[in-house]
Amino acid sequence: MKLYEIANTLGCEIIGDPEIEIRRVAEIQNAGKGDITFISNPKYEKFFDTTGASAVIVGKSFTKRREGISLLIVDDPYFAFVRVLKLLNPPVELLPPGIHPTAVVAESAVLGENVRIGANAVIGERVKIGNNTVIMPGVVICDDVEIGNDVLIYPNVTVYHKCKIGNRVIIHSGTVIGSDGFGFAPRPDGSYEKIPQVGIVVIEDDVEIGSNCSIDRATLGETVIKRGAKLDNLIQIAHNVVIGENTVIAAQTGIAGSTKIGKNCVLAGQVGIVGHIEIADRTTIAAQSGVSKSITEPGKVYFGYPAREHSVALRIEGAIRQLPELIREFRVLYVPSILSLHQQFYFHFFVYILSFLKP
Repeated sequence: MKLYEIANTLGCEIIGDPEIEIRRVAEIQNAGKGDITFISNPKYEKFFDTTGASAVIVGKSFTKRREGISLLIVDDPYFAFVRVLKLLNPPVELLPPGIHPTAVVAESAVLGENVRIGANAVIGERVKIGNNTVIMPGVVICDDVEIGNDVLIYPNVTVYHKCKIGNRVIIHSGTVIGSDGFGFAPRPDGSYEKIPQVGIVVIEDDVEIGSNCSIDRATLGETVIKRGAKLDNLIQIAHNVVIGENTVIAAQTGIAGSTKIGKNCVLAGQVGIVGHIEIADRTTIAAQSGVSKSITEPGKVYFGYPAREHSVALRIEGAIRQLPELIREFRVLYVPSILSLHQQFYFHFFVYILSFLKP
């Protein structure tokens, strides 16, 4: 594709040769002749002087120039990169039209137009599947599930009975939708009685769920993943959780039962959230944080365990790192004047043990 064709699609200015043939999108460090790359983060500007790319997508504030490299000047280089990536890598056909002969489709299932079902998939009784939906090999859709239009379900996904999936949803391999919530009532003898999990999971439109996630069905009512939410791989969503619109959750995060996450939140990797609390809209929770109580003010950043506002958490962390030196200073300056010899012995022994703890 010619560079001017890409520029026309983006509606942007070209600096350089518009007739360059562009074959692929590449990382700026590894790009070569015929490649187009981008710079959206200032820390990558250093690679502009050495990249072998034929063209670079840059923002309007970018001032560097190089002989032999053409520039596309855009408002948002990252968003433009995404558009070019799609332009040069059109979607591949994952399955041929129709239903594979080894798929098992219940007679009571209702399939829309142009539904594609792969080998060894199982479609249960009274399932409803919308138009243009693709069910890849090995998927199991249990009884009474409803699936919307233009859905893509990758191999070996399981959707339990009565769950509902909206339009344009993508679910990656190994994910389980609608498994039982973790509910057990203790008996007097110390054993546990399983609590029936009779609710469902509702996944709204334009949600994407990564591989090997578990989204539990509600004990009663619904576990809900709202419109536009994006879940990474290896995430646990417990029973009756609600994930707000356009919230993004990174890998290895776990959310306990009946917690409600607001819209446009960001949960980084390995965040843990206790049950029965609420997280306000536009909250950001940094990686490996543990949230033990509700966050009621929207738009704030939290970090640590237990999670605190980011600025407070950083001050606490800084103070903890200084503790060994402060203890040593206190021992030298103050202990001899306020403690008896007997007390000093035990105090010095305690400080000696603490000195082995790393800041």
